[in-house]
Amino acid sequence: MRLAYITAADKGLTDRVLAGAADLLARRGFRLTGVVQTNIERPQRFHCDMDLRILPDGPTIGITQNLGQNARGCRLDPGALESAVADVSARLSSGADLLILNKFGKHEAEGRGFRPVIAEALAMGLPVILGVNALNLDAFQTFTEGLAEELPADPVAVADWCAMSLAEAA
Repeated sequence: MRLAYITAADKGLTDRVLAGAADLLARRGFRLTGVVQTNIERPQRFHCDMDLRILPDGPTIGITQNLGQNARGCRLDPGALESAVADVSARLSSGADLLILNKFGKHEAEGRGFRPVIAEALAMGLPVILGVNALNLDAFQTFTEGLAEELPADPVAVADWCAMSLAEAA
């Protein structure tokens, strides 16, 4: 199983690292699928808005519900997330070298979201790289039975791990 993750405490760093790694891998000619996240700060809101860009070439899907300027609860739009999951799943079955996902989040921890896509990619023998935050790390370790490799939060290290994993499989 070729599965790795990054975790970073700095706000937005995981998203930036995975987006940077995806750009490096695309420039190296790898066929990517998955999603990378962009956070859009909204001064009038407590939290940012979240967009997912479907790899390799879009579309971008907004996954944030506007719950009002003082809302502090979960703002994830589950319908938009499932739309992204369906798009990535279709692209995975039409051919990809690896899967990159912005995060193993609450939905994945509960058995939903991208969890089936992760399992499908691993069953196909594809490398999978994703972000995991501290809140969901235990659920992720349970899901992976502790077999995932932690990588440094560095785009070059992530891209190199993906390239090495693909070379080992060839």
